[in-house]
Amino acid sequence: MSGKTGGRARVSDVAAAAGVSATTVSHALSGARAVNAETRERILAVARELGYVPDRVASGLRRRRTGVVGLIGDDLAATPFAGRIIEGARRAGLERDVLLMVAESGGDAEAERDLVARFLAQRVDGLLIARMYHQRVEQPDVPDDVPVVLVDAAPQPGWEVDAVVPDEAQIAALACERLTREGHRDIAYVGTTDESRAARGRLIGVRSALGDSGIALADGRLDFCTSDAAGGRDAGGRLLDQPVPPTAVICFNDQIAMGVMQAAARRGIPIPAGLSVVGIDDLRPVADALDPGLTTVALPHAEMGRWGMTRLLDRIDGTAPPIGDGIHLLRGWLVERESVAVPQPR
Repeated sequence: MSGKTGGRARVSDVAAAAGVSATTVSHALSGARAVNAETRERILAVARELGYVPDRVASGLRRRRTGVVGLIGDDLAATPFAGRIIEGARRAGLERDVLLMVAESGGDAEAERDLVARFLAQRVDGLLIARMYHQRVEQPDVPDDVPVVLVDAAPQPGWEVDAVVPDEAQIAALACERLTREGHRDIAYVGTTDESRAARGRLIGVRSALGDSGIALADGRLDFCTSDAAGGRDAGGRLLDQPVPPTAVICFNDQIAMGVMQAAARRGIPIPAGLSVVGIDDLRPVADALDPGLTTVALPHAEMGRWGMTRLLDRIDGTAPPIGDGIHLLRGWLVERESVAVPQPR
């Protein structure tokens, strides 16, 4: 086959040399529509020979790489720590000359499927699928040669895929240990009514850590509410209106903790002298703004983004280890502020 001489090669030149229609060439080069694998390889070979694409794209065709990875999140715009996940992934990608494209599904399954298809049409080298809290994800319709890594999410049973999530039990245990170290024995936990792996993992972690300290989490010391300050005010009120209220409360997240602190303030109970409160998330606009500041356990958002991108690029390069169970746990860490103190004698 001889290449075209003089001027830039056109789609029609590639089509004529490959013996296909111009439409088929466009579909093969863009990935917008499925093309028979053998036909696509022939078109790509012709495109390379004729120099149809710019140098960077031609290099990508030769390596079957574009140097672009897609990230699809469920609720990026409204979640304060979403930026940390994106930043962790972005930095890890730039270190290996890979760009990150980001899109949001709004939590809509159909929208996510459409975004997956759009990213595939852009010929991304791989996909990061992120959730803003630890939950399960269904397997998307992705070709076998496009790796996927889940960030702050776990796969539905039967799907073998790399995933990174917070170590929810360790994170909850840190909150318990902070209170027991201060001498608290009468500790309550306010969980969320939302169904998620995070909710289950943190409750397991609280029960286990308190049990290890010889503390039973009695029914009167366990409450559930919506994952916001209003829910925290309701749950906090129920706990604090008991004849003998707890000396400390661990909360599923910082918004609930804010509500519990507000419930205490309405009842004239000082924080932390009359009630110690620990949150989870380190949601800084909440934890830093409260008075006193909220002691909380930080989640590894940036670290999950970095791990996810690094593992995805290793998978693309063929250097990643076997998937195994696929789920990698990252630890949280305690962020001290002023909402914990020694319990007052009764």
